[in-house]
Amino acid sequence: MANRCAYSSILKEVKRLHLIIFFSVLPVYFCFSQQDPLTSNYMFNTLSFNPGSAGTSGMICATALNRQQWVGFEGAPSTTLFNISAPVSPFKINSGVGLVVESDKIGFNKDINLSFIYSYIAEIGQGKLGAGIYAGMFNMTLDPEWVIPSGDIFTPPSGDPLIPETKESSIAFDMGLGAYYRTDKYYAGISVTHLNQPKIKFSKGESYLSRHYYLTAGYLLQLPNPSFELLPSFYTYTDGKVIQFSVTSLIRYNKKAWGGVSYRPGDALVGIVGIELFNGIRVGYAYDFPTSDIRQNTSGSHEFFVNYCFSLSMGKSPTKYKSIRFL
Repeated sequence: MANRCAYSSILKEVKRLHLIIFFSVLPVYFCFSQQDPLTSNYMFNTLSFNPGSAGTSGMICATALNRQQWVGFEGAPSTTLFNISAPVSPFKINSGVGLVVESDKIGFNKDINLSFIYSYIAEIGQGKLGAGIYAGMFNMTLDPEWVIPSGDIFTPPSGDPLIPETKESSIAFDMGLGAYYRTDKYYAGISVTHLNQPKIKFSKGESYLSRHYYLTAGYLLQLPNPSFELLPSFYTYTDGKVIQFSVTSLIRYNKKAWGGVSYRPGDALVGIVGIELFNGIRVGYAYDFPTSDIRQNTSGSHEFFVNYCFSLSMGKSPTKYKSIRFL
């Protein structure tokens, strides 16, 4: 993210103490820039930021993802998430339900997000439109370990009324909305997270989670060779102050293996590969090569995901979902 990339210049000037303070305290108390974690495999992780996508595939889909950002950078972000969704028809109403569990660590800060999702699904044209809502809890924990260099210019935590000295935790109600439209050839979605701007309260201060607005879309283009397909897509989100934008182009072979590149201006160039195994499980990997000044302090970022989609039919064996396009 753009605000996270700005941290690299701080590292050179203030070293360990100030780096830790910048990672852990400023994002909580002073900085209202982007707070949601970043993923490079966004096209396989739509449910985590758009509840409208729940159930629109017509399959039961589960995804697990782990991202280690800026490897070698002290206090760097680390994200682990799991989500699952399924189509349901309560009272003969086409719907989708889902669950998202997300853990995000950066510096002293550890966030845990638990969200329950419902979407209403309508058949429109050649595709499905899902209008969804999520509601759940957001838990933010600060667990500082202070290292105070010698010298009169450094102020200990007790000297600042906004800096926590011991472990603290705060839980807040969180909700968001989203709409997602998909066909066999393309998809598009728009959503907002932290709609109610949850307040995070600690003993020495109070902050909030700013609203984040997401827009994503993708298309399937059949190439002259029937074994190959081109899957271009884009993804952008903003908190109203900072914008993060990604554009991606993947080539898929025989509907089983894919690879390509993604670019985030001012942040990173990303290589993406993946494959569907014989049992229908899909695994993927993304490597982020930073293009900002932070590349002087890190070897890059690594992201892995595992996904499996299937359907359950009465009297029939499970049918595997053969498309990786829009999960």
